[in-house]
Amino acid sequence: MRRWWTAIAVGAGAAVALAACGTPSGVDGDLADDWRAMAAPTQFVPAAGACHTASSDVGYLSSYHPVDCGTTHRVETIHVGTLTGPPAELSAPPAAGSAGMRTARAECDREVDKAVGASWRSGRLFLSTVFPSQQAWAGGARWFRCDLNEVESVDDSSVVPRSGSLKGALTGNSTLVHRCFNPKIVKNVVKSMAVTPCTSKHRVEFVGVYRAPDVAYNQIDKNRLRIHRGCRSLIASYAKVPDNSDLQYRAGTIFYHPVEEEWKDGNRGVQCFLWADRNLTRSVKGAGPRGLPVR
Repeated sequence: MRRWWTAIAVGAGAAVALAACGTPSGVDGDLADDWRAMAAPTQFVPAAGACHTASSDVGYLSSYHPVDCGTTHRVETIHVGTLTGPPAELSAPPAAGSAGMRTARAECDREVDKAVGASWRSGRLFLSTVFPSQQAWAGGARWFRCDLNEVESVDDSSVVPRSGSLKGALTGNSTLVHRCFNPKIVKNVVKSMAVTPCTSKHRVEFVGVYRAPDVAYNQIDKNRLRIHRGCRSLIASYAKVPDNSDLQYRAGTIFYHPVEEEWKDGNRGVQCFLWADRNLTRSVKGAGPRGLPVR
């Protein structure tokens, strides 16, 4: 208002001329109702498909600096979801192991699997779920990010800097896909697994991801036989051999289960590997009984 009156004072002659000609079209002379309505405030939501130079445990706006995925980065946000229902009514972002975390994690698993072309656990990838900060949550933010990293190996979860999107990363001849290995085994304990071409001498081959039973983390040891059986069924499907009592004489099993924090968040994906007591020089995928005989 004050600025409008100042303008009239500066151009008084023009104001007199306007008064003589009447009120211009579209102006009713009532100043109180001519202010444009202010836009409703919008809540910040991160972008899906954005890449980042560093991993985040919490989605602080102050540290949100996405970069082009064609440049060197460490993280790619594959999907952004929204929490609804009881988890969204809490006074703080979901805690580790909570129902809200498990709900978000399950959606991230589904969306990331679709994006990369297979279970993300079947390759050198690591998935994390990122929620907004406490301050943003108090302001109404209910989003969560599904962030994906490339990692060093099945034994080493160190993040690998990369360029290019991870969409479709586990399709075709991608070097990120788990395939064949030579294990270092000490007293029946696998210490490490060295990647090797399936056409070279090897003892181990990745066969798939088994969904373990929903038990407490400290019960995994008591369910090891069940997990081995689950992995053997994957071997049967992968190698196209009968899933019967002879299967244990065709190949052994090695499995990697999620760490405790991931387990509590709902990650039940166990990586299953076939183990042979002899050197193999080709993949056993679809090899049938002759390629994986009873021994």
